[in-house]
Amino acid sequence: MKKFLFMALMAIFCLTTASAQKTVVAKKNQKVYDVVEKLPEFPGGMEGIMKFFAENIKYPEEAKNKGVEGRVMVRFIVETDGSLSEVEVVQKAFPSLDAEAVRAVKAMPNWTPGMQKGKKVRVHFTIPVSFKLQ
Repeated sequence: MKKFLFMALMAIFCLTTASAQKTVVAKKNQKVYDVVEKLPEFPGGMEGIMKFFAENIKYPEEAKNKGVEGRVMVRFIVETDGSLSEVEVVQKAFPSLDAEAVRAVKAMPNWTPGMQKGKKVRVHFTIPVSFKLQ
C-alpha cells in the first residue's frame, strides 16, 4: 500500500511539474508586443501608480546619506494574466536606487493586461521611478 501511495504521489508530482514547464515554455514562445491597441493598465491608472510608489518605495539609506537623487527607468512585461515578469533596469541612476525601483515594481499588484485584436497579449512596459530628497 505504501509503495502504491508513493508511486501515485510521484506520478502527480511529475505531471504537475511537466504542466508547469509547458506553461513557462508557452509564455516564452508568445510574442511580446511593444505597441498594442489597448495598453496594459495599473489598477487606478497613473494616479494609482504614483500612490503605490509613494506608499511602497523606501529611499535607500546609502543614497539618502550621499544626497543622491535620480530617475530609474524600469522595463517589464505585463503578462496576459496581468502579472509582471522580466523586470529590468534600462536606465540606471545609482545602484541602491536601481535595486529599490526593481523591488517596488516586483511588488506591484496585477495589472489589466494589454489587448490586441480583442485578445489579451503580453506587452513590454517601461515606467520611470523618480527618487527626490526633500
